[in-house]
Amino acid sequence: MQALNFTTPPPFDPVAEALRHDVRQFLAVEMHDRTPHQRAESWSGNDPAFSRKMGERGWIGMAWPKRYGGHERTALERYVVLEEMLAAGAPVGHHWVADRQSGPNILRNGTEAQREQILPRIAAGECSFCIGMSEPDSGSDLAAARTRAQRVQGGWLVNGTKVWTSGAHRADYMILFCRTGAKSEGDRHAGASQFLVDMNQARGGGMTVRPIIDMRGAHHFNEVAIGDLLLPDDALLGQEGDGWNQVTAELAFERSGPDRFLSAFTLLVEAVRALGPTAPERAAVAIGRLTSHILALRRLSRSVAGMLQAGEDPALQAALVKDLGNVLEQETVKVVRLLVDVEPSEEDGSPPLIAVLAHLVMTAPSFSLRGGTREIMRGIIARGLGLR
Repeated sequence: MQALNFTTPPPFDPVAEALRHDVRQFLAVEMHDRTPHQRAESWSGNDPAFSRKMGERGWIGMAWPKRYGGHERTALERYVVLEEMLAAGAPVGHHWVADRQSGPNILRNGTEAQREQILPRIAAGECSFCIGMSEPDSGSDLAAARTRAQRVQGGWLVNGTKVWTSGAHRADYMILFCRTGAKSEGDRHAGASQFLVDMNQARGGGMTVRPIIDMRGAHHFNEVAIGDLLLPDDALLGQEGDGWNQVTAELAFERSGPDRFLSAFTLLVEAVRALGPTAPERAAVAIGRLTSHILALRRLSRSVAGMLQAGEDPALQAALVKDLGNVLEQETVKVVRLLVDVEPSEEDGSPPLIAVLAHLVMTAPSFSLRGGTREIMRGIIARGLGLR
């Protein structure tokens, strides 16, 4: 069995901690009227105006080169902004995917024209992305994708269907994963490519976005039907046939951040506030255990940020952070339900803890699905450790 190595988390950085103070001051002003129920949306909360304010502060695309609208700050400084935003329940959803994974993907694999056209808009908080990966009947098996892009005169003709595509109804761009060639014998990952799709054009011809309403009645997910969608030659992202390598690198950004263990943080805050300093010993022990798990995961997650900064490939470590983080997030909901003798309710006038608990009871099951199912994560971990 191979050893699973994490680098040492970044040391204390006075510049990053000064930045933390600035972020908290910003949040104190911008979040003063946001209810705990709204904060519980975490990084799913969508507010384009808030994203533009973050862009004005230089808090999106922080580590990117300045020539693309970035600020050439460190991975630790970026991490400080991320965890403060998530801990406060800030509505960062408009730019989240673009900043977390799509922008780094374009920065690494895109053409100079793609970088110059799109990255400054992301950094300004003015451009949103969705990810066209999952497909019907394939679950989390991305290698089973059947959406196909065929070379034709003038570009690529795309046909297929994507599902569970968060934000496709409002995103400016999609990074689309599809087949451009055949799988080779013994390599089912071959023959895949990624494309940069202008959604404002695609939704007007060749692409139909249909809402998927979740059990809370909310519209985040979509089914995206693609029929004879013509993409220009320059829509190809990176090298033809290199899609699998590109997407696995992209997923390391998606799976390792503090969003993978802070989605239920507002619930923990409200539970502590409601239980108060005289909480029963049983409750204090449970809250302490959840807090210690958050601290451990934060250490692991910051370590992965350091690996990404160093140009390493932390796909295995990122899968571990995501799996353990999802377990913690879902366990937090179960533990708090046992600690408070109330029925969750999102009705108007419900106490904050009750409303937040109701929201997370309905949404927490999805935490171990988004970004790759728990089974997929554990398969990656097992292979990386030489266990399968």
